[in-house]
Amino acid sequence: MKTKPNLWMRFPGGKRKTLTLSYDDGVEQDTRLIGIMQKHGLKGTFNLNSGPFAAEGIADPNWKMDISRAKTVYKDSGMEVAVHGLTHPHLEQLTPARCTWEVMTDRDNLEREFGVIVRGMAYPYGTYSDLVVRCLQACGIAYARTVLSTHGFALPSDWYHLAATCRHRDPRLMELAEQFREKAPAREPWMFYLWGHSFEFDMDRNWNVIEEFADYMGGRDDIWYATNLEICDYTEAWKYLVFSADGTRIYNPTAYPLWLGDGNQCVSVQPGEEIEW
Repeated sequence: MKTKPNLWMRFPGGKRKTLTLSYDDGVEQDTRLIGIMQKHGLKGTFNLNSGPFAAEGIADPNWKMDISRAKTVYKDSGMEVAVHGLTHPHLEQLTPARCTWEVMTDRDNLEREFGVIVRGMAYPYGTYSDLVVRCLQACGIAYARTVLSTHGFALPSDWYHLAATCRHRDPRLMELAEQFREKAPAREPWMFYLWGHSFEFDMDRNWNVIEEFADYMGGRDDIWYATNLEICDYTEAWKYLVFSADGTRIYNPTAYPLWLGDGNQCVSVQPGEEIEW
């Protein structure tokens, strides 16, 4: 009788680590940030309020883009566009109907303008409630990011309470980056999640912070660079793997190629495929 193996999730290509960024509000500074990310192979999500886009062709003192400019910056950039509330309200202070309208109208606007299905979100101001979460679920939102920092690399147990590793203003940023880059998990995979607002780099006069981070963390073969939604969808699909009673046969009923390993070796299971470990 075979001994049941202990198997853990691996990311595409058998990688044990993933890195993603999340930036809010749809401001002009995102243009420079995306350029830095693309240069170093990083990916991430930009959470947009479609209500307060600047008037077409008019510069906004708060650095807001107009919709034409936003489409130029985000569309076909390799980044995810996600909901941030139509008017950036405190969602937990609204009625369920108003909360749903804020989320669903923002989602509808973004989908229409960018030609994609939008399923991600960051909570405006980072505030929410159980009622807000139920509204998001009804609106077809798959995950929502908070403003909490874990200073760790564990994957979220609940994607509607998504916490980051840290904000880019965190004094421990490069300390955590070094831990993530130089070490590797033996069992459960790791995620480094960085968030912020790109206008803060202008306010703090420290674009070197994100440039140093991107240069240090980018271009590595052992990290999967992905958007928030790509990671969410992959990890949720992995839960649908079907194992035999002794754990030696594995069936993948999903549309995703899925990877798993035991600490030494790693295998992929293609959609509709059954393998023996």
